[in-house]
Formats: sequence, C-alpha cells, structure tokens
Amino acid sequence: MKKIIAMILLAGMTLSMAACGDNKADGQKTDASGNDKTDKNTFTVGFDQDFPPFGYVGDDGEFTGFDIEMATECAKRMGKEVVLQPIDWDAKDMELESGTIDCIWNGFTVNGREDQYTWSDSYMDNTQVVITKKDSGITKLSDLSGKIVEVQKESSAQSALEDEDHTELLGSFADFLQVAEYNTAFMDLESGAVDAIAIDIGVANFQLEGKEDDYLVLEEAISSEQYAVGFLKGNEALRDEVQNTLMEMVDDGTFAEISEKYFGYDVCTLKGAEEEAATE
Repeated sequence: MKKIIAMILLAGMTLSMAACGDNKADGQKTDASGNDKTDKNTFTVGFDQDFPPFGYVGDDGEFTGFDIEMATECAKRMGKEVVLQPIDWDAKDMELESGTIDCIWNGFTVNGREDQYTWSDSYMDNTQVVITKKDSGITKLSDLSGKIVEVQKESSAQSALEDEDHTELLGSFADFLQVAEYNTAFMDLESGAVDAIAIDIGVANFQLEGKEDDYLVLEEAISSEQYAVGFLKGNEALRDEVQNTLMEMVDDGTFAEISEKYFGYDVCTLKGAEEEAATE
C-alpha cells in the first residue's frame, strides 16, 4: 500500500512539473538566476533622472522631460505600459544586459558607441559646450589651461574631452573631475570648487534659464553629436517597433509639439514620410 501511494504521489509531482513547464512556454520565462520572469506588456525605459530637460523629477514629484514624454507617448501607441526606470548612468550597460530595462532613452549619444548597441535612427543633434562663471575670465577653450573642469561620469562630455582630438586640451587642465550627476557639478561651479563644466548644450540651456547674467556658455564648442534610442545589441525587433512609432509621431506633428515644449523649436532630425517622398 505504501509503495502504491508513493507511486501515485510521484506521478502527481511529475504531471505538476510538466504543467509548470507548459505554463512557462505559454507566458513565462526565467531570468539568468532561473527565477520566473513573467512576460508583461510593458516598455521599460532606462534614464538618468538628473538630466533635464531630457529626464528629471518635476515640481510635482513625477518623472518628466523631453525623452520621458517621447517614450511615454511611444509606449502608448505601441499598446504597452511604460515603466520609467531611473538608473545610475555608469551602470546603464549592466541594466540593459540584465533585462532590467528595455532601452536607454535619455539624451543618449550614438557617436563613439555605434557598435555597442542596436540603435534607432538619431532623432536630434547635440553639441558639447563649456559653462563657466561670467567673472571667471574664461571666454574660450584655451583659457581652461590650469583650470579645474568637471563632467558627469560616463557622459558624452567626458568621452568628447578624452577623445584623441582633445588630448592637448585635456592635458592642460589642472584637474579633470567626474561626478555622478550634473546637479552636483552646478553646485560645485556655484561654490567655486571648479572653474568650468563640460556639458550638453540642451542641458546647459535648461539649467541656466534665468541665470544668464551670472554664467556663460562658451561659443567655442567641444564637439557635436547625435542622440538616439539604444537597445541591447541584436534587439532589432523592439528597435524597429519603436522606430516606426517615432516616425508616426514625426508625421502627425507630435514630435514637434513635445520638442517645442522643452526647447522652443523642433529639434527633430528624422525625416517624415512627406520629406522622404520629396527627396526620392
């Protein structure tokens, strides 16, 4: 009798395990640790929450910004629930590779990273500039010799200054510092702890609004670049879905509307259907 009961229990366990396996095949998958990770109809966007106007915390305590609104509208049109996931910028690759996020969408520079990610088409141009106090005596890049310059760690400004084209300029600094976020950099500049900040022009203009009498953006730029949405290498399916949705937003004017809200003009470098047809 004991043997019969044991055989019945074993058979039940086997059927139960098989059913679980079928369930995973139908709607679940496991992560790198073997834990169940249910497929959800979500679009998880990784971004730096201290990078206005692209991504930041608004006065109401909610995440907002140009890229945040673009990604939210994009997810809505794709029939997905957007999940806004703030990340440490220097850990962005780990977040993407682990599957914590589906993409990096936050003023993300393509240049120099072309082979590291699967990219959407670039949707706007950007320039790397230097900000300093108006009374600093710094009016051009060569004036940074002997000065302390600060950037956000793993930022485009850091990459631009560490490029071989700027070896001489970088070598002329008294010190070159990296901080976790630009809010800290601006506090350092205000206190006099650093002499200048290297930064994206869009972020610079946003941060300096109403402070133009105290700070100066050097006319001489460090470099120019392009922004796009970055996906895990090889994830063309999601890239194509997002790319097609972005083009819909360009064609119906939604892209321009969101751009005007944050920049005062249309920053879009994507060609809409009408423009494409005109060039054929």
